[in-house]
Amino acid sequence: MTASAFDPDRPADLGPRYRDNAWQRLSTEQFDVVVVGGGIVGVGTALDAATRGLRVALVEARDIASGTSSRSSKMFHGGLRYLEQLEFGLVREALHERELSLSTLAPHLVKPLPFLYPLTHRVWERPYVAAGLFLYDSLGGAKSVPGQRHVTRSGALRIAPALKRNSLSGGITYYDTVVDDARHTLTVARTASHYGAVIRTSTQVTAFLREADRVSGVRVRDTETGDTAEVRGHCVINASGVWTDEIQALSKQRGRFRVRASKGVHIVVPRDRIMSESAIILRTPKSVLFVIPWETHWIIGTTDTDWNLDLAHPAATRADIDYILERVNEVLVTPLGHDDIEGVYAGLRPLLAGENDETSKLSREHAVAEVAPGLVAIAGGKYTTYRVMAADAVDAITDFIPVRVAPSVTDKVPLAGAEGYHALINQCDQLGQRFGLHPYRIRRLLNRYGSLIDEVLAYAKKDESLLQPLAAAPQYLRVEVVYAVVSEAALHLEDVLARRTRIAIEYPDRGVKSAREVAELVAPLLDWDNEKKEFEIETYLARVDAEVSSQRQPDDESADALRAAAPESRSELLEPVPVPD
Repeated sequence: MTASAFDPDRPADLGPRYRDNAWQRLSTEQFDVVVVGGGIVGVGTALDAATRGLRVALVEARDIASGTSSRSSKMFHGGLRYLEQLEFGLVREALHERELSLSTLAPHLVKPLPFLYPLTHRVWERPYVAAGLFLYDSLGGAKSVPGQRHVTRSGALRIAPALKRNSLSGGITYYDTVVDDARHTLTVARTASHYGAVIRTSTQVTAFLREADRVSGVRVRDTETGDTAEVRGHCVINASGVWTDEIQALSKQRGRFRVRASKGVHIVVPRDRIMSESAIILRTPKSVLFVIPWETHWIIGTTDTDWNLDLAHPAATRADIDYILERVNEVLVTPLGHDDIEGVYAGLRPLLAGENDETSKLSREHAVAEVAPGLVAIAGGKYTTYRVMAADAVDAITDFIPVRVAPSVTDKVPLAGAEGYHALINQCDQLGQRFGLHPYRIRRLLNRYGSLIDEVLAYAKKDESLLQPLAAAPQYLRVEVVYAVVSEAALHLEDVLARRTRIAIEYPDRGVKSAREVAELVAPLLDWDNEKKEFEIETYLARVDAEVSSQRQPDDESADALRAAAPESRSELLEPVPVPD
């Protein structure tokens, strides 16, 4: 999928026309596999199955990456801390996947990131951490990126002047990677569509279909209109993450495992608040804290606490935010305060439930199980290993497919926008002259869309005003909003502001000041009348108000009550889905 002229009928363009056609196909075609869930594991499973030659449908009740897969620590990493838990296999697997994405599958999205590990104990810590990082490098961490390097206290402070001198005795540098998780998940979905998978968002599973004693598909509900349809498949894969148990309940079968939600909260602060040339990893009494550069910001997190409330909208509390600030301020010369925070987000990790009550110690391994004939569930794991999880899920359904299923080939399938990316990066100046944009802007677009940049900018040929930045969010061009709708399946303001762009966490107004301008751009593309446009704006403003208010609450229950009270943009969404008698 190299740079080319825009074709609105290409299957990788998940716009309104595609959406209408997808509904028709869902209700009339026989699929080999129906995938439930539009997070990274679900879309990865759809891509794996489609590239094996299977007929694939994927349905998602909300938006692509609307759950966990847009709310991670934004790292494609091996999991250095899992070495202490002796999960060597998981780390090796994750590092292999990191290398594959960095070098072949998604070089436009997955970027190398230097880290500083500050040392705080003079005698034992350096050899202890060095041994762990040596193992990390040996397991595959030092292929496309440099290995560890030791620095003195003065050397560490030259890298990160923001650190207190008395907070460290030295340091070790190493590399991991950073990724925009929501954009990466969307790109996997578009790649799956390119290879024939039918991808449809705002499509909620309400029941399982059966033939005799086996599952033969799902009944779905359009969460925009309330229309229903039946989707036939030789088997169904439940890849719904933290919703695994809820979907499981619809099958009336006892699952082979349970999924437990662990809440992780991150804060976003301006880049000038912390002076450092690299990311920083800090040990805490419970886990680790990452300080990660994110263009003009730092992302700092995360927490790791049990969550038993609303799965769709986990709420960050004042206590969560205070915990992060307290931990990071222990090492910063200039402490951060609440006024420095420009964004906050909370996500839920789908962990395999175990005997230990501490979520930080639950397994990050994944599990695949046959729940009933024709129904397979997959859960657990970590973002980095999504491709392996997807392959395992498809391997588990081969007995239900009436034709031979080929082996997985996704390790050889670059994602949309990857092909030609490196050459285009070398042509930033020429591309800037061609499109009338600064080379910095071109580079940024290439790191979001890769070689699909021509498709994105094609919309500005008839309307050059689309090459102007959004007034209240100048990091983004107006044309990116248009592209989000016509090619990237965005249906609501929240989809654009929170996931196609990251305006909701990158600007202190949380996207409120951009809402009307974005709505004006989106309205004609989605046939919104004035009433619908105003509804979308009001709904988004209410969402932001509820989130900000919840972040002032002292505990999960009070924060959840405020956040859950905000209106839902998908008006026909069932929460929870009634379990049939």
